[in-house]
Amino acid sequence: MATDETFPDLAPAAAAPRRWRLVAFAGRAVGAVLTIGALCVLSRETARTRPPEPAPAPVTTTDLGIAFVPAMTLAPRPAVTAGRLRLDLAGEAARIEPRHGPQEQTLGRGDFAAIEETHLRLTLTRDAPEPQPGLFVTLARRAAEGPNLSVIRTGQRGRIATKFGAVETLEATLSGAGRRICTGFVTLEAQPARIDGWLCAPLGQPPEPRTLACTLDALTLDARADPATSAVFADAEGRRDANCDPIRALSSGEPEGRTGSIVPRRTPPARKPQHP
Repeated sequence: MATDETFPDLAPAAAAPRRWRLVAFAGRAVGAVLTIGALCVLSRETARTRPPEPAPAPVTTTDLGIAFVPAMTLAPRPAVTAGRLRLDLAGEAARIEPRHGPQEQTLGRGDFAAIEETHLRLTLTRDAPEPQPGLFVTLARRAAEGPNLSVIRTGQRGRIATKFGAVETLEATLSGAGRRICTGFVTLEAQPARIDGWLCAPLGQPPEPRTLACTLDALTLDARADPATSAVFADAEGRRDANCDPIRALSSGEPEGRTGSIVPRRTPPARKPQHP
C-alpha cells in the first residue's frame, strides 16, 4: 500500500493551476482598464477636432403659409363694462365696494355701527349660476366675507313685490361693530341676475316692507352692462312704483301708498289690567 512518503511532490503540484487562474484574471482586469482609458482619450480628441454644426435656418411665416399681420392694424376688441350700480335716492351717496369676483358688484350705504342711520348693503351677481344657495346661507356668507358680521338670530320670512319681481325676505339680527335687526333679501325673478343683501333701519328697528321695496325701486345702472343684466334692469324700469318717494325711501317711516306685500308681524295681545 502506497503512502505519502512514496509520492512526496503530489500535494504542492495541485495548487499550481489556482495561481495561474489568479494571474490570468489580473491580466484581464488591467487590460480592461487600459482599454477604457484609451476610449476616453479617443472620444475627447474626436470631439475637439469635430467642426461645429451649422445653426438651423429660421422658420418664417412665409414658409408656413401664414401671412404676417402687424399688431397695430388689428381692430381692438370692444371693452366690456359691467355697469355701475346707483341708488336714485337723496341723502348720503352710495359707495361701490371692492369686488369679490368678476361677476359681482357690491353697493353699500350708511355705517352699520352708526345705529342712528340706515345701513344698506346689496350685491348684484351677473349671470348667476343655478342652483343658488338659500337666503340664510347667502346672508351668512355675505355678512362674513365683507363687513365681518355674523348672523346670530333669524325671525320671520316673507315675500314682497318689487320692480325686479318677487323678493324673499328674512328678518335677521346681525352682530359685529354693534348689533342691529335687519331684513335680508334676495330676488327670485330677476334671472340671470341676482340681487341680495340686507337693509337695517335706524334705532335698532327692522325696516318696513315698503321701505325695502322703494329702496330696490331706486336701484339702477348708470352704464350699459352685459346684454342679460341690461335687459333685467330695462324691464324693471318699466315697473317702477310712482308712489315711492325717493327722499323718504330709506327713512324709518312708512311712505304713503302700498308697495309689495309681506306677512304682517304678529303683535302680542295687550295685557288686561289686573285689579287687586
